[in-house]
Amino acid sequence: MTRDLKELKGIAEAAAGAARGLALAAPEKRDQTLAALADNLAGGSRNLLQASEMDTDEAARAGLPPHMLDRLALTEKRLAELAEAVDRVRRLSTPIGQTEDERILPDGLRVARLRIPLGLIAFICEARPGAPVEAGALAIKSGNGLIVKAGREMARTSAALAEVFARSLAGQDLDPRAVTILPPLDREALRELLTLSETIDLVIPRGGEGLIRFVSENSRIPVLKHFKGVCHLYVDQGADLKRAADLVVNGKTQRPSTCNSLEALLVHAAEAEAFLPPLGRRLAGLGVALRANQEARRFLPEAEPATEDDWGREFLDLILAVKVVPDYEAALAHIARHGSNHTEVIVTEDQARGEHFQRSVEAGCVMVNASPRLNDGGCLGLGAEIGISTTRLHAYGPMGLRELTTTRFIVTGHGHQRT
Repeated sequence: MTRDLKELKGIAEAAAGAARGLALAAPEKRDQTLAALADNLAGGSRNLLQASEMDTDEAARAGLPPHMLDRLALTEKRLAELAEAVDRVRRLSTPIGQTEDERILPDGLRVARLRIPLGLIAFICEARPGAPVEAGALAIKSGNGLIVKAGREMARTSAALAEVFARSLAGQDLDPRAVTILPPLDREALRELLTLSETIDLVIPRGGEGLIRFVSENSRIPVLKHFKGVCHLYVDQGADLKRAADLVVNGKTQRPSTCNSLEALLVHAAEAEAFLPPLGRRLAGLGVALRANQEARRFLPEAEPATEDDWGREFLDLILAVKVVPDYEAALAHIARHGSNHTEVIVTEDQARGEHFQRSVEAGCVMVNASPRLNDGGCLGLGAEIGISTTRLHAYGPMGLRELTTTRFIVTGHGHQRT
């Protein structure tokens, strides 16, 4: 649907005004809104599931790839998980209104920082129904306004979610436009939305690399980027091989269509013979196809030869690239070349090696002896996430409540003047 700039500007201005009211609302009112949102998600499950089923069926007929169909579909289990995520956000302490770094200067001037919302956020996502729910919950808790542009494949689900948010906000006498879920926009309308720098404070795109690049290249508003998730797991010399195998299986097969799933396995040459053959059989039983370098194929004869394009590739499927490396330094070099600043894992029994890995590897989340699937706002204690930033400004890694705030200086004097 094409919308002209005047119409989009009016929508954004209304959302910004509603956001100011949300930011000034009592924390208890925002929490009550989240409680209502969780209840309305559960209570409205029939409408949401029906809308999702129609969207998913239509997308399947249109030939949407399997990993995108998986992301698009809502199930009773996923709705229950989303309601729980909203309730986790509700139970968190709010950062809004907290004062930090308070001090009194030698001349008696009192200086502090007050934590405040970012303002109005445009959240641009693909066909992922869970993403607007988590983003909306975090926005309400942190006092930010939110405009959501989701993929056209979930048009019916978006409309159903818009009703749920509006009902939850209005029920607490808050302006429902504080969370505005737009109907489908074409690319030209999205370009227009991305010019509204006087009204929208931040753009957060969440989706495939193509979407992120489109938003980054066309936005006049600051963009917090979440590029592809090329997640590596390195099995160190002397690692617990059973633990390593379990982490590989979880990282690759638990939900392969997500950005925090495992895409590449690096194995120290000293462990390859003992580790790879049984792992290969286990993965084959789970339907995982392997693409391996020459050294790894000595132990994985069923694997296809890996090409240069397989390193640094986000498969989002039951496909795993495997490489035997001669030493730890070679693993670091491979990750430095092919990583995407998302999630990197080392499996090791050497504490010093693990700490060095965490200090040295460039990623928003670096793990020792843990699955990359744990790089998620809910798993890391943030309640939920609005996205996983793979750039450093102003956040790095999963973005929760604190990452949706900033600080202003508040200064109290007694007639202080500059001389």
